[in-house]
Amino acid sequence: MFDFEKLDVYQEIRSLNAKVLHLLFTRKDFDIYVTEQFKRASLSSLLNLAEGTGRMTNTDKKRYYITARASVFECVAILQTLLDLGSLESDFYEELYKSYDKISRMLLGMIRSLDSTP
Repeated sequence: MFDFEKLDVYQEIRSLNAKVLHLLFTRKDFDIYVTEQFKRASLSSLLNLAEGTGRMTNTDKKRYYITARASVFECVAILQTLLDLGSLESDFYEELYKSYDKISRMLLGMIRSLDSTP
């Protein structure tokens, strides 16, 4: 098992990405630009977390974790746009939003822990 697979936040993002990607693969009425950007941002959060875990220095790890968190923020902005356009049911939106919020807080904790580690 790889180190990143042991992280609760990795499993959270992985689970959320499955929901998001399923949505994007099944909804053909979404604008192609929005769909592609959401896919990239969604995968970026997962991939940057995994890559950061493999880095050797705290500075490198932190940079990747910050990028992963920024991608989470991007996903939330896209999610809100889809809600504003009436393209998502509010219950599904709330489910995804809460997951993104949890993931953001988990990543922030990881980022802050690197500041206090020698």
